[in-house]
Amino acid sequence: MTEFKGVVAALGQALTKRGYSELTPVQQAVLAPELRNADVLVSAQTGSGKTVAFGMALAPTLLDGAERFGPANKPLALAVAPTRELALQVRRELEWLFELTGASIASCVGGMDMRSERRALNRGAHMVVGTPGRLRDHIERGSFDTTGLKAVVLDEADEMLDLGFRDDLEYILDAAPADRRTLMFSATVPRSIAALAKRYQRNAVRVSTTAEQSQHVDIEYRALTVAPNDRENAIINVLRYFEAKNALVFCATRATVNRMTSRFANRGFSVVALSGELSQSERSHSLQAMRDGRARVCIATDVAARGIDLPNLELVIHADIP
Repeated sequence: MTEFKGVVAALGQALTKRGYSELTPVQQAVLAPELRNADVLVSAQTGSGKTVAFGMALAPTLLDGAERFGPANKPLALAVAPTRELALQVRRELEWLFELTGASIASCVGGMDMRSERRALNRGAHMVVGTPGRLRDHIERGSFDTTGLKAVVLDEADEMLDLGFRDDLEYILDAAPADRRTLMFSATVPRSIAALAKRYQRNAVRVSTTAEQSQHVDIEYRALTVAPNDRENAIINVLRYFEAKNALVFCATRATVNRMTSRFANRGFSVVALSGELSQSERSHSLQAMRDGRARVCIATDVAARGIDLPNLELVIHADIP
């Protein structure tokens, strides 16, 4: 069995069960002994294994030397993500990672039934994963008691600020105990993120992995020049040329997503849409269709698809310049 140095034993077993043979650079970086109880500001690319990284970083703080969690009461850790899909994906990742510790994980995301979430919080949870607006609602209504939090994680922090969640994030961080750990993960660290870190982190250690200093080396990048009115035909030709198992087409607007989805379906593609105007069940259905092979092409807005994990994704097309 592979041994992962610095990883809590139960999580190491979960990694082995999941098929891990080695850790990614960001996962190795957060396990440095000097970071064990520190606040950290991590810059790493999307897809670099950040969820597993912060799960491993949190484990010693939350378990405090124990092999398993005791009965769930007030939440010990909170992870905040910018979108519903990403928050639910983070929850799924943490569930398998902490499976052998007996962890109870609740989610609080917009578009889901708030009463069910409140009942889950009342039953007790060791960790909570959610989106900024819904988490703030629960805190304001008294259904989420933040006084027991030992750690708060902001995942895709730059994206949350870009989406206008600064007020919600500041409210959440102000509601958490002052002596908590705060871990921020961000693809980029602009001035706004640095300012947030300075205000809410204590002597934060900056972690920058080598992978985020350049483009992903395992991805081939191509730029195609086409006339504006030939764009959609060009995308159709690219999809047919590569015949990828899964393809993701990014569009700038919801209107473009709707138009392309309709046109591509008429051209015989098994296609689904992913945008903010869809209900949670519709978005979940689209992602599941991509994962189980019922759909091969997903037309999405950048915001809706940020950080989404599609295991068989082989082709990404930007219909509009990012």
